[in-house]
Amino acid sequence: MKQHDAMYIDGSWRPAAGSDTIEVVNPADEQVIATVPAGSAEDVDAAVRAARAALPGWAATPPEERADRLAALHGRLTERAEEIAGTITAELGSPLAFSTAVHAGVPLAVSASYAELARTHAFEEKIGNSTVLHEPVGVVGAITPWNYPLHQIVAKAAPALAAGCTMVLKPAEDTPLVAQLFAECVDEAGIPGGVFNLVTGRGPVAGQALAGHDGVDLVSFTGSTTVGRQIGALAGAAVKRVALELGGKSANVILPGADLAKAVGVGVANVMANSGQTCSAWTRMLVHEDRYAEAVELAAAAAAKYVPGERLGPLVNARQQGRVRGYIEQGIAQGARVVAGGPEPVDGPGYYVRPTVFADVTPEMTIAQEEIFGPVLTILKYQDEDDAVRIANGTVYGLAGAVWAGDDAEAAAFARRLDTGQIDINGGRFNPLAPFGGYKQSGIGRELGPHGLAEYLQTKSLQF
Repeated sequence: MKQHDAMYIDGSWRPAAGSDTIEVVNPADEQVIATVPAGSAEDVDAAVRAARAALPGWAATPPEERADRLAALHGRLTERAEEIAGTITAELGSPLAFSTAVHAGVPLAVSASYAELARTHAFEEKIGNSTVLHEPVGVVGAITPWNYPLHQIVAKAAPALAAGCTMVLKPAEDTPLVAQLFAECVDEAGIPGGVFNLVTGRGPVAGQALAGHDGVDLVSFTGSTTVGRQIGALAGAAVKRVALELGGKSANVILPGADLAKAVGVGVANVMANSGQTCSAWTRMLVHEDRYAEAVELAAAAAAKYVPGERLGPLVNARQQGRVRGYIEQGIAQGARVVAGGPEPVDGPGYYVRPTVFADVTPEMTIAQEEIFGPVLTILKYQDEDDAVRIANGTVYGLAGAVWAGDDAEAAAFARRLDTGQIDINGGRFNPLAPFGGYKQSGIGRELGPHGLAEYLQTKSLQF
């Protein structure tokens, strides 16, 4: 077991103010693999002060030089990708192949994109007789989740640093080890002390102290809608900016004429990825009533291939495991039909949940309305396109989704009617430059690409 006893503050590793620690548990075997400091408000204050002191110098650094440092950071992440993947597998339980391709691979694409954007973005523009300046917001307090621990760090840190902001990161307490690896890469990349600071700790203590700190100008949070409301309230009291990427209950709409086998297969894979612990997962599959029975059969067969401990990893902790199994039991109690999986325990150690598919789901059921955050798919039937739109838009969320049709134009026309922030058309590929974020209670603001960079900039106009 590794014992970490320091925070990364002002360019060096320093002991925490207190002696409290957090145990990091491997969810696949339930063994403690490391401890990290449980940071306090005092630690957060030291980190914010360091970020505040470093802000003038970093903000004044030419964008090309900031781009060089980000490119160096991308290089260090690339060189340590294998170590990163192994670390995430150990602390999150993700199968190593998925950790390598997604958890380590996607942040490489994102970090490279911001190194390039720092060079090409127009930080000044002319509008009539005005010169408009795009300047850094200031000190960023970033609070990241456990489900994609490195991706969410990079999706905040890379644009913030490209914009000229300094920052303090508070990672999720379940997955802090990769955050420490990231801080090491920051240091190795030659990013000046105080520009990036890391405080490990618990949300109600360190997270709350960071969100409410007077020295923080922008709070960027990814996590549950419930906590997002609390973060927004803390930030609102000080009239500081927030960027919130919250929950989802995304619809995967399969229109008549679509390739049903492909749409169902890709849809099931999307839900099972990362053991269902993905805010943008297409957890509601909407199928026309004429092909509903066929889709249910296909989905059940596809889900059966996700064997716990092989293609399907555990959930992050016992609390999450119990929560997801509780939702499955609630679905059964409300009349939904289990066609794959179920709430029964998986033999052996680890916080596993069976890959579960529900049929005969109606829109008002809890499992069709609330974010389960586990390997659980609900399949709903619709009568016509208007009915499908009503069902798809019938939750408080609007983060992501998918539409399948006989051709792209038909799918895109339907997608325009959906109240959601990002929609894949007939299996469209992930684009690290496209804006990601939600409508309604799925959040405020956007991540990735130029729109993600804009979250960390504020404008000033000079009239001549």
